[in-house]
Amino acid sequence: MNHYTFEQLRIGQEEHFERIITAEMMELFLEISGDCNPLHCEEEYAKSLGYPGRVVYGMLTASLYSTLVGVYLPGQYCLLYSISSKFRKPVFVGDTLHISGTISEKNDTVRVILIEAVITNQENEKVSKAILQVGFSSSNVS
Repeated sequence: MNHYTFEQLRIGQEEHFERIITAEMMELFLEISGDCNPLHCEEEYAKSLGYPGRVVYGMLTASLYSTLVGVYLPGQYCLLYSISSKFRKPVFVGDTLHISGTISEKNDTVRVILIEAVITNQENEKVSKAILQVGFSSSNVS
């Protein structure tokens, strides 16, 4: 886990990580969300619609943005204020996702940063993009 303070951050700074989407992740997300849409839960149904297999929940994919800010950029001292995300391509079980974020703005007055984030798959196809607004706890003042 990273421990960047607000003062240590700069525009253009970036971090990234990878995650493989597993069937277990899908089952846990189903249990948490209750979203039993057959597109996500039934292999044959998804294939009947022309997909190679079950489509991963979009919000499971988007949850990796929370990991990006809470663990990597900036890490421990932040609080995610908002996410504006778009889903560009479906994700499937077994995909390896590369999650990256770059600080695009830093507001010293209100101690907020904007991160432009992208998730690509193992084919280097962009499956999602987002703008993340991140604040810092008031107890973390250098």
